[in-house]
Amino acid sequence: MVVMNSLFAMQRANGDWFALDDHGGFRVPLFHTMNAAMIARSRDTGMECFKPVPVDEAAFTDLTTTDEGKAGFWLVENPALKLSRGRPLDRQQLARFMQNGKEETAKKEDRQ
Repeated sequence: MVVMNSLFAMQRANGDWFALDDHGGFRVPLFHTMNAAMIARSRDTGMECFKPVPVDEAAFTDLTTTDEGKAGFWLVENPALKLSRGRPLDRQQLARFMQNGKEETAKKEDRQ
């Protein structure tokens, strides 16, 4: 099993992802921890039907193909601020971020 860099996105039970309107496009907020996602959820009533889920390989594929692969992402550093104040990421940047987690995990395993 490949461990990816830990990120969480908000998803409904029906599989829909929470996204913000970004000038006619969509951006999915991503959080470093489940706790950060829950803090954001408590501050935004639009998220009340969503729960944090880890962005594993299956979720990454789903997120990056939703909306014909046009959706972008916000890497939210501080969930107490507006979600749109996150760091914008496109699909390739998110893939590199996720890959860095795989590389760090592999390095740790090699050292053991």
